Amino acid sequence: MKLTDGEKLILLMLADIYKAMKIKGEFDADFISNTIFKNQLWGLNWELSGIPFEPSEDPPEVRETTDFLDMWRFVEEGYRALSPAEKAQLEKDAEPFGTDVKFPGFDGNNEPHYHIANYMLNDMRHRFDSFKGRDLNSHSHSVDSYRRMYRVFEPLRANLHNRPLNLAELTEILKAQMHPSYR
Repeated sequence: MKLTDGEKLILLMLADIYKAMKIKGEFDADFISNTIFKNQLWGLNWELSGIPFEPSEDPPEVRETTDFLDMWRFVEEGYRALSPAEKAQLEKDAEPFGTDVKFPGFDGNNEPHYHIANYMLNDMRHRFDSFKGRDLNSHSHSVDSYRRMYRVFEPLRANLHNRPLNLAELTEILKAQMHPSYR
């Protein structure tokens, strides 16, 4: 979605009026304001899907962030489903990433994915609730390693059908994180 500066100003003024008058309508004035202030206008299409907006492409970083968060959700769920013996094997086979398998986030200073993920978690409804409340600033570049991981994960995804990732799948995904030439 594209909005002119004037349209942004009008929407922000309307949101302020909505809030000041304590109007309980169909629109969430805080969400609209936050979306404009954070420059995540694609979020209006996602959250207000009942409005027939002009078709538009999401920024590529939005799709990529969504893919990475979804992948990490599967990775964390798969890790939790492992037996203690399998966790020990993963720690050995995917060292140093096989211990305490948890989404580390994005670089808050250098990766736009960080701001997109924070917006999804804190401003949108029911988006990746399992990551809510976490500090997603990894303080180091992560996108390249997530791209390698996703290349391994994406072909597996279609066959998961309500089952967690198994030890072999988790091992391959986590190993891709540490090897720049992996796949």
